[in-house]
Amino acid sequence: MRKTLHYNIILSPEPGGGFTVIVPALPGCVSFGKNLEEAKKMAKDAIEAYIASLKKHNEPIPTSDGELVSSLDVAYA
Repeated sequence: MRKTLHYNIILSPEPGGGFTVIVPALPGCVSFGKNLEEAKKMAKDAIEAYIASLKKHNEPIPTSDGELVSSLDVAYA
């Protein structure tokens, strides 16, 4: 039986082009893509591999369920 899990991702543009993707709920799960579409696909592949490793080692599988995502602007002088 397949289960759908929810993960928040952070996509950061790189100076030389492309995007680095971080999955906060999965420490060390980082990926890269040449554009947004590829970055999301590569992140999905990385998440699936990460989950497979957790399952293989009988580790709990964390998700982003319950996380709130927001941003703040802070002025400084």
